[in-house]
Amino acid sequence: MAAPWEDVLCDTAAIREAALVAVDAALLAGVLMRTEGRPNASDVVNYAPFTLLPSAVPRALFEQAYAVQQDFNLLVDAVSQNKEFLEHTLANTIKVDDFTAQLFRIHAQVLEEGLAQSVFLGINRSDYMFDYGVDGTPALKQIEINTIAASFAGLTSRTVAVHGQVLKVLGKSEEASRLLPNNPSKGLAAGIAKAWELYGSPSAVVMFLVEEVQRNIFDQRCVENELWNRNIRVIRKRFRDVFEKGSLDDARRLYMDGQEVAVVYYREGYVPQNYDQQNWEARLLLERSRAVKCPDIATQLAGTKKVQQELSRPGTLEKLLPGRAEAVARIRATFAGLYSLDMGEEGDKMAAAAIADPDRFVLKPQREGGGNNLYGEELRQVLEKIRDSPERTSYILMDKIKPQPVMNYLLRAHSPLQVSECISELGIFGVYVRRGKEMVVNEAAGHLLRTKAIEHADGGVAAGVAVLDTPYLV
Repeated sequence: MAAPWEDVLCDTAAIREAALVAVDAALLAGVLMRTEGRPNASDVVNYAPFTLLPSAVPRALFEQAYAVQQDFNLLVDAVSQNKEFLEHTLANTIKVDDFTAQLFRIHAQVLEEGLAQSVFLGINRSDYMFDYGVDGTPALKQIEINTIAASFAGLTSRTVAVHGQVLKVLGKSEEASRLLPNNPSKGLAAGIAKAWELYGSPSAVVMFLVEEVQRNIFDQRCVENELWNRNIRVIRKRFRDVFEKGSLDDARRLYMDGQEVAVVYYREGYVPQNYDQQNWEARLLLERSRAVKCPDIATQLAGTKKVQQELSRPGTLEKLLPGRAEAVARIRATFAGLYSLDMGEEGDKMAAAAIADPDRFVLKPQREGGGNNLYGEELRQVLEKIRDSPERTSYILMDKIKPQPVMNYLLRAHSPLQVSECISELGIFGVYVRRGKEMVVNEAAGHLLRTKAIEHADGGVAAGVAVLDTPYLV
């Protein structure tokens, strides 16, 4: 699956020249991150890491990923509304995983009190790799679906122009014209704007709930600016601000500093490190409110690895999406093998299989944010340690996908320019808005291609391993 620039890869002078152009083009286009040294200041910034050349992606698989996104939106939404399914699926996980247990406690408490929220906004990103497994024919296989704080819709919207410029400099204008336009930041903002409108209070604001350390602020600003362009006011607050200044009125409307909040868009809150006791209290306050949470806590739970594994069981999709046989078939076609490690015969068998042949599998904990999965020897050591303990139920096993590496240059600040053997992961952004039982918006909002050198098993762009890329369809 070669892209049409194999000839260029060996031309060192041309590559060096193109890299200089690429970096300036990225800075000019706003493909930016704050520096590690000063993550909360914008007086010194640098370009976000990206590939020098776009990567070849099989057109049929790219189209398949887009075609199934609305189905995944419906599925995530159905799971989030199915209290019994979440309860049953996560029953063992919450005994051993404190973080999931705490999320689940809030979920149960909010349901018991009665939901104040009537408009629901889902922004997710379904991530895939191209598996060249058995016979060398590529197949689209889902790695995971991120239902909270799915990032890089902003920066990836600005990366296409950079790659177009690079191809022109390398004498590939014809190919540059074939790069697909891509603007997920607009799609995400359109979903947030729709939820804001349905909330029905023109003076209310959208609150971005942001991290203490904000290196990736420009990615968020892209979405934020789209909202300002629609004259929707945006405020940026952290959990601690909500704890100190957030309040609910009698109708459970949420107020921050005296401003009513219509939508809470989480860019934080997806890993245990994001929480202390105060932050958990702030999360509960937000969940109890009438504001549209993106995501509400049930939708965050719908994105756990355990739910992903349970969805792959025969018959589960049919129960969750009754009467939608075609959608079920499209979804199922993207599943890799997923296996439970629950206590009992099935889990014992899978633990033993993975210990015997660790290179066949990936061991996944219930975490978002990249850099958490275990492979090879490390997988074997961890499983040997916990094989007889209930702790193993906080993980799932997945078949390891076998992508086909290609050569590219990964551009990173302060790193030497060198060719690497790389693999890519394609993400499709999904946006949906539901009012009561009525689905008002359901669409695929754009894509994200991330590429990493093959020596890195795991980790996204924010985790510092993968870099931004643009698909070139072949």
